[in-house]
Amino acid sequence: MGVLLVNLGTPDTPTPADVKQFLKQFLSDPRVVDLNPLIWKPILNGIILNTRPKAVAKLYQSIWWQDGSPLMVISERQREALSLLLAKIHGREIPVELGMSYGNPSLQAGLDKLIHQGVDKVVVLPLYPQYSCSTVAPVFDAIAEIYKQRRDYPETRFSKAYYQHPTYIKALAESVRRHWDEHGQAQCLLMSYHGVPVRYVTEGDPYQQQCQETSRLLAKELGLNDSQWRLCFQSKFGKEEWLTPATDAMLEVLPEEGIRSVDIMCPAFAVDCLETLEEISIGGKESFIEAGGESYRFIPCLNDDAAHIQLLAEIVAEQAGAWLQPK
Repeated sequence: MGVLLVNLGTPDTPTPADVKQFLKQFLSDPRVVDLNPLIWKPILNGIILNTRPKAVAKLYQSIWWQDGSPLMVISERQREALSLLLAKIHGREIPVELGMSYGNPSLQAGLDKLIHQGVDKVVVLPLYPQYSCSTVAPVFDAIAEIYKQRRDYPETRFSKAYYQHPTYIKALAESVRRHWDEHGQAQCLLMSYHGVPVRYVTEGDPYQQQCQETSRLLAKELGLNDSQWRLCFQSKFGKEEWLTPATDAMLEVLPEEGIRSVDIMCPAFAVDCLETLEEISIGGKESFIEAGGESYRFIPCLNDDAAHIQLLAEIVAEQAGAWLQPK
């Protein structure tokens, strides 16, 4: 058996050309933007892809590492660490490959690597703790589309969400406590999740409820009372109504409420990326300090932390079941 670790993806380089290619693939997915294509495609191709890539490329340049995109560098570390841990736990090599919903390496490339290693059973693990029709569902769609083109395909099990997994909650709590031990505890812990349109939730997407449950469980694990933490949503795109409270708006009003020190984390992201390293760590701090805040500290994502890799190994084992029994 083998494991396909899946994340959203990233441009190959922080250049306008590569950002444009990435945005076109991402924003052309009807699971991400489900507007009428007769309306959306002219807007995307005629306006957005001619105006946004240059600005977004500058944002990527501000967080790009010497080794490449932070998302890809950390994802590769996760892949290597999970492969080593699975071999240690189960006493045999279990191939682990990366596949990105958009950009490189593609989902098909990741599956092909596993199949070329003789894998006939695959656990697909999207690194989205909370399910959304705009993140996890596109992975399922893409895998099914790949299999439709083949005469045969590996037996496949699919992890849908792990928003309330005990090891996930404990890993998040460990990261917060480690941060507090080093920097002290702020007045308020903000848990910022990527937003989605309200319409998705009213039409059946459980994402909001799962974010709320993650936050409740984490606050309980940390022993926080209701005044010591808040949930918010970031990364709004377009004019449609999105989930609230909005992270940027909250950061601007907290100082008026007497909250002048905050710790902020992004539990919906398994890997630090543009939305955490630029939007939250840099942009969020600027907004909070300009509004009168005094102390703003970003708590990194779980990334390749040992507790996170342990969680991924547990999810793989739960999905694989008897596949992992000695032959």
